[in-house]
Amino acid sequence: MTDAPVIRDIRPEDAGEVLTIQRAAFASEALIYGDPDMPPLTQTLEELAAELVENLGCVAIDGHRLVGAVRARRAGDLLLIGRLAIAPDQQGAGLGSTLLAAVEERGRRDGATEAELFTGGLSEANQRLYEREGYHRSETTPDGEIFYRKPLR
Repeated sequence: MTDAPVIRDIRPEDAGEVLTIQRAAFASEALIYGDPDMPPLTQTLEELAAELVENLGCVAIDGHRLVGAVRARRAGDLLLIGRLAIAPDQQGAGLGSTLLAAVEERGRRDGATEAELFTGGLSEANQRLYEREGYHRSETTPDGEIFYRKPLR
């Protein structure tokens, strides 16, 4: 990245680029879990575009390139955050933290009082990111998914 990327609200017309970033970012997760059919890799463009119609997510743009995305929606007072995806060549530069902060702020403005997200038990880098950003483990499912929550004050 040259300058800091521009963070803006996610839009339905971002679907193609978001899907590309999502597939690239989750390919490493598929290797960790031995599962090439995980939902972020099998989601269709049509499904993703429909999901972005009413979404509180954000994207990161570096020049003319979309380099990161995160999706979110409200469920009562809860902001459900999902599919944080950073282009593989941009990972480790703080973009995940930046996108989390941006989407948390959008949720806060929309009235959410708490955020929730989840990751798999083998996704150690994700776990470190979420814990570093103030998320606390709230549940571990029998199949190993770890849910995290954070107050949005």
